[in-house]
Amino acid sequence: MSDVGALRDEIALRHASIDDARRESEAGELSASDFAALESRELAAIARAEATLAGLIASTRQSSNAPIDASAPRRRRRHRRSLLVLALIAFAAAAGTAVFLAAQPRQPGNSDTGGISGTTDQQVARLLSQAEIDQAVGNTIDALVAYNDVLLVRHNNVEALTQSGWLYFSAGSADKDLVAITRGERRLASAVRVAPADPDPRLYYAIAAASTPGSRSLAVDQFRVFLSLRPTAQLLAIARPWLLELGLARA
Repeated sequence: MSDVGALRDEIALRHASIDDARRESEAGELSASDFAALESRELAAIARAEATLAGLIASTRQSSNAPIDASAPRRRRRHRRSLLVLALIAFAAAAGTAVFLAAQPRQPGNSDTGGISGTTDQQVARLLSQAEIDQAVGNTIDALVAYNDVLLVRHNNVEALTQSGWLYFSAGSADKDLVAITRGERRLASAVRVAPADPDPRLYYAIAAASTPGSRSLAVDQFRVFLSLRPTAQLLAIARPWLLELGLARA
């Protein structure tokens, strides 16, 4: 990476990945050895990114003869997107942000467990709204942080699992980061387990599988379940390119 904003985004994402893995380890979902290995890899990558960032800032300062505040808020966002991110944008636009809207009944007043307080419901609703806005304008790091904060207080929230899973998966796919890809796949799988009759997370999971080498069989299975859930015409339109590719629809 050569862009200051992109480097800062990478550093923030890797710190968020460590925090997320630490929570999974504390919850018993990730072994201590796996967490230690992941943390070591991420810290090494952060150190490399910070060194590159420092060099880039120093070089820019020398060429422009103007001081640069390395701690200033990010003013530019990373615009490079993988095909998966483009698919997500198309998905959100065509489906009218279907995942966000479909998840609303599970938000305030309708807790997943029935034991969430009104205060927590309000906190979750605020974080989801904040994440939705951040994601819509391309602030993916801030959106990811907000979704992770939701999962701290409501670990089975379908929207947070789905959207954070997709952000991890798409970012990992763009950067060829196996750790992020794996975390994204795990989040999407969790969303499907929590809401097996919801076609929205099922579609995200199916698209991720279809975009992963060696996962054709999983993608076919997931798309077949997706079709059995009577998805809307909008969702079917989004799924159609993958359905055609997998031989599940006629041209």
